[in-house]
Amino acid sequence: MPHSATSAPAAAAPFRFEGGVCHVAGDWSVLALAEPGEVQRRREALACATDGGARWDLHGIGRLDTIGALLIWEAWGYKLPERVRWSAGQQDVFNALAMNKGEAPAAAPKRDPWSWLRAVGEAIFQAIDNGRALLVMLGQLVLDFGGMLRRPRLGPWREISAQVYRTGAQALGITALVGFLIGVVLSYLSAQQLQMIGADRFIVRLLGVSIVRELGPVLAAILVAGRSGSAITAQIGVMRVTQELDAMLVMGISHGQRLILPRVVALAVTMPLLVLWTDAMAILGGMLAAQLQLGVSAQWFLQSLPDAISLTNYWIGILKGVTFGMLIALIACHFGLRIQPNTESLGRGTTTSVVTSITGVILLDALYAVIFSSVGI
Repeated sequence: MPHSATSAPAAAAPFRFEGGVCHVAGDWSVLALAEPGEVQRRREALACATDGGARWDLHGIGRLDTIGALLIWEAWGYKLPERVRWSAGQQDVFNALAMNKGEAPAAAPKRDPWSWLRAVGEAIFQAIDNGRALLVMLGQLVLDFGGMLRRPRLGPWREISAQVYRTGAQALGITALVGFLIGVVLSYLSAQQLQMIGADRFIVRLLGVSIVRELGPVLAAILVAGRSGSAITAQIGVMRVTQELDAMLVMGISHGQRLILPRVVALAVTMPLLVLWTDAMAILGGMLAAQLQLGVSAQWFLQSLPDAISLTNYWIGILKGVTFGMLIALIACHFGLRIQPNTESLGRGTTTSVVTSITGVILLDALYAVIFSSVGI
């Protein structure tokens, strides 16, 4: 049955079917389709003439925008009919719809139940690869250090001096502050427990052994890893981004002699000194807290300190400082040389360097604890 003509009210779809021709007319803009139920009424009207042999006449359309064209396009089955009469502007709209049909949404990938195992395997292989590269770098470092000892006049002394200043002198402030506060906190908490059992005099031995043997080296190493280790990785990474590393190879300058060796030697020298500096600041903070909390005089605290801390504990702290410094420098240089020439890799490499350095320091400290415990030190 024919539908109402174009002059029908808005409630009826401006559509009629006569003599096998589908006449579409009226307003097909978003304003006309915004009326409640209007889209559904027009969709139902267009559905009556969507057989393949129907002809379409769009000359009666007064206004047509993308929303209205999509409604007609849907009635056509998302393809152009064989016989249609339209204006040039209407033809451009529907041709654009035909050329940009879009793609069906991709099916959701199937969940792999073994993805966690694959991730663990990839992490293990990556760790093995990094360990092998660090071992090769350590061997090359030994060769470069031997060459510097044989020909000291050709050694990178300026680079070593600059790195000693950057990693040592410029780190005195932050290590002193953190060490002092750690000493205050440790002394305050220990004093509360010792007061309960009347063992106030043991505060010196408790602070001295825990700080000199464990807290001082580990705390200084963590601060240096976050401060100097990240700076080393970022500096070498920027050299990769600016192609300075490639230029050094072209000029015959070894990365190991001019980049890795000065930083490892500098940290091997500055880390034990920073450990002693951090120990002193932490013991100073602990002494002040013990004086306020327990009433222990500073004179008695300093007199009891040599008896509470043996010389062996100092040497253990210095040994840890040397090895921690070398480990931090090697890891920082390793990840710096592996950075790709883009900013995203630079940020990711710096973060990985700091996390790996701190983890390596803690693991090495645990290894020292096991070794010293097994030999009775």
